[in-house]
Amino acid sequence: MENMRFRKFIFKNGKTALNRVVVPPMASQTADTLGYVTSKTVDHYKNLAMSQAGLVFVEYSFIHPSGRGEENQLGVDSDDKIEGLSKVAKAIKENGSLAGLQIVHVGGKTTTKLAGGEPLGPSAVPVPVKGWEPDSPRAVEIKEIEMLNDWYLQAAVRVAKAGFDFVELHAAHGYGFNQWLSPLTNHRKDEFGGGIENRAKHLLNVVDGIKETAPSILLAVRIPAQDRLLGGLTHTEMAWVAQQLENKGVDLVDVSSGLGGWRRPDNRTEQGYLINEAKLFKKLLKIPVVGVGGIVDAAAIDQFLFDGKVDFTAVGRAILKDPHSWGLSHLKH
Repeated sequence: MENMRFRKFIFKNGKTALNRVVVPPMASQTADTLGYVTSKTVDHYKNLAMSQAGLVFVEYSFIHPSGRGEENQLGVDSDDKIEGLSKVAKAIKENGSLAGLQIVHVGGKTTTKLAGGEPLGPSAVPVPVKGWEPDSPRAVEIKEIEMLNDWYLQAAVRVAKAGFDFVELHAAHGYGFNQWLSPLTNHRKDEFGGGIENRAKHLLNVVDGIKETAPSILLAVRIPAQDRLLGGLTHTEMAWVAQQLENKGVDLVDVSSGLGGWRRPDNRTEQGYLINEAKLFKKLLKIPVVGVGGIVDAAAIDQFLFDGKVDFTAVGRAILKDPHSWGLSHLKH
């Protein structure tokens, strides 16, 4: 079991992760007010890359100003942001890590002020968020869904042009795609609402578009295992979605939480509190699965990998706190 975390993984395009540790996307609020990379952004990711994790993901970055979720959030909504993003990709890759960037339209999980107008969601239903109340969104018209798709495709192309190895779609934590997937926030009566096959259509169409438009870049999707809210997404529904993602050529599935939010539930104190949910997907899929949830030490990583529960483990706050102590040279001893 010892040193399972040091096993390499070669993706189908030949890109190699030197180990099984992933730094997940974590908002840094280092961008300027328009979403441009700053020197603080570059330094932040250079620091995270000191962990020598196999794969480092850059935080959720908005594909259009209407999809912003917070102040000083990174953006990938225009070509003139590529230059700054390329500096971030370079800073990560210089330490041997693969570099990924997560793209998002937060949908209704925002405010009118941040979105620059009425937020856009699948339905005019407020997104349930613990601790605050987002503004009620306007339901996207069916003709506008193609516009959303195009924003995602253009963003993915920019991520590839900036030199990243991965682009990740954020479909978890109650943001855009999660709202389309969940029956709690998607009450549509058209072809994008109803059963899970229809509720997943927007996400699956974007996956198809990215595979066609930016075929050179690896594609990851961060999905919820379930919503963990009464009447929300179920494991069974998300298992079906995960299988469709694999069938469409997605290269990596990152399993997290749903509309209930990303924060650790009060009754789950163990390391890797979402690992067993990720295990359900690993049983179904041939593509690699990432598990997460408050992991703080290398022994836990080795155990999760040895038990075959996941292919990669995401370590966020522990690496953010002290990236240098996670370096491969340090952990080998």
